[in-house]
Amino acid sequence: MKTLVAVVLFGMVAGAPAAGRAQEPLWAYGFTGPPSDRSPPPPPAPPPDDRTLLHVAGSRAAFTRAQIRDYYGPADWFPEDHPSMPAIVARGRKAATPPIIACALCHLPNGNGRPENANLTGLTADYIVQQLQDFRSGRRTTSDARKTNTGLMGGFAKGMTDAEVTASATYFASLPAKASSRVVESDTVPRTRPVGGLFIPVKGGGSEPLGERIVEVPMDEEQTETLRNPRVRFIAYVPRGSLAKGEILVRTGNGKVTPCTACHGADLRGLGPVPRLAGNSPSYLARQLYDMQTGHRAGAWTPLMAPVVAGLSPDDVLAAAAYLGSLRP
Repeated sequence: MKTLVAVVLFGMVAGAPAAGRAQEPLWAYGFTGPPSDRSPPPPPAPPPDDRTLLHVAGSRAAFTRAQIRDYYGPADWFPEDHPSMPAIVARGRKAATPPIIACALCHLPNGNGRPENANLTGLTADYIVQQLQDFRSGRRTTSDARKTNTGLMGGFAKGMTDAEVTASATYFASLPAKASSRVVESDTVPRTRPVGGLFIPVKGGGSEPLGERIVEVPMDEEQTETLRNPRVRFIAYVPRGSLAKGEILVRTGNGKVTPCTACHGADLRGLGPVPRLAGNSPSYLARQLYDMQTGHRAGAWTPLMAPVVAGLSPDDVLAAAAYLGSLRP
């Protein structure tokens, strides 16, 4: 099977044109304007409460806000949902240079992640190891320098030992695939504000036209942001008609590119070393496609995607990401 995948991919890359730079999908990076936008920064957040114990439904645990956001031991509301976490996942390594934040803080103990980072469920250990190696070597960066968590990942990967890389990859690869978001076609979206790579609904803000973008918002802001409940997911609002357009592009190539199914599998849940696409965050998928177009994601397997991403317009990227995100992982 791996040989077949390699043959198909080799055929794709032969004679591939250089990746071009399309218009940045700002929504995929969690921004509303270009880097030159000098909108005032949000007011500083109040210090976390380290006294009041908080709870979530279905969990017997209790944590303060400070514990929930502890870089080196974040809250684990549902330890029964996953195997025992290795130290690098549960606590990171504060003594490293630079200090390595616990993987579970951002990717969550159950691997679900959030739109501003990666859902690690349903991936192979080899694939995760390769991505960490690409971060370590500087071959996986970001098209938008404001997306600082990508740079942080580069520093973490450089500081991790090979044993920690293997342990974290093995752990996340053991977790069954889970959907990132519920995808909904719409003409409008709740009015939002960008916060840390996420779009957060403005309370009492009403709605606004969605336009040609995808906006992912928490199903429950308090559960997602304040409590970081890993069982509460996101809603991805996508333009009407984008799912049908995306299905044609993803499954047939629409006469423009090689169908995604040729390498990622008929069910788009991954094939050998090629990663799962089905059920992933649409924002994340669009971001990766654009980073490949601009050469900021240039790891070991990325050159094989060159002829595909070079043939995608911004509308194609949006439609493909919307459709893939709507699938069962």
